[in-house]
Amino acid sequence: MPNASWSPEGPSLLLEGDNLELMKSLPEGSFTLCYLDPPFNTGRTQQRTTSTVTGSSESGRQGFGGKTYDFTLHSVTSYDDTFANYWEFLAPRLIEAWRLLGPEGTLYLHLDWREVHYAKVAMDQMFGRENFLNEIIWAYDYGAKSKSRWPTKHDTILVYVKDPQAYIFNSDDIDREPYMAPGLVGPEKAARGKLPTDVWWHTIVSPTGKEKTGYATQKPLGILTRIIRASSRPGDWVLDPFAGSGTTAHAAAELGRKFVVMDSNPEALTIMERRLGHYLS
Repeated sequence: MPNASWSPEGPSLLLEGDNLELMKSLPEGSFTLCYLDPPFNTGRTQQRTTSTVTGSSESGRQGFGGKTYDFTLHSVTSYDDTFANYWEFLAPRLIEAWRLLGPEGTLYLHLDWREVHYAKVAMDQMFGRENFLNEIIWAYDYGAKSKSRWPTKHDTILVYVKDPQAYIFNSDDIDREPYMAPGLVGPEKAARGKLPTDVWWHTIVSPTGKEKTGYATQKPLGILTRIIRASSRPGDWVLDPFAGSGTTAHAAAELGRKFVVMDSNPEALTIMERRLGHYLS
């Protein structure tokens, strides 16, 4: 599949290759929303090609807003050296994603319990703690459950905005949820439902459902639909550098947004070509 040139007036794109290099080829400030769902480092021993983002104190490495983040990243990766390789893989991609966000843009980083706490500390230093908007907990209840500890049945999505005074949040467009105690609110409110909190109860993709593509780490369309409704407008551009099964692109297209999605995995690319073909014209 060709890696077509991006244009704000052009069509949505599915790009094949190293997402770091692909992101570097795109112009600054092109996207209203960026969603990243990187590999979760679940084995803690995976080997990856890395790009170092830390440096010595003499390097003067600066984060956004003139913040120096060498010390924080060094402290984080020194505390858990099995995280260091993962973070060296992820950090330059976050930096590129942040560069590509427009002034009203929002970045969503989807991680699990193994990495999210390290990432939160480092991202506060890189992008500014004042730009942190939410920690979303996506809770589900499916699959095997441990009997020796509390079963881990949630992911975490960290949300950062480019400008805390001028970001998009379309609260009126977001799907509503039933009140847990509808008798405590008036009938009008009960009928409308409530705005979701930062804890989202949503099932995983059913192994036998119509939504299933066969991709192992596929995320539910409902999760991405909620994110895209909240943090972008019809006609805006959405970026997903770890596209996987193409859920972000599918949700974006259904909601009238344009997308650029990327992956280097042949299985993912085959699934996305099949799933998104009629949106890529």
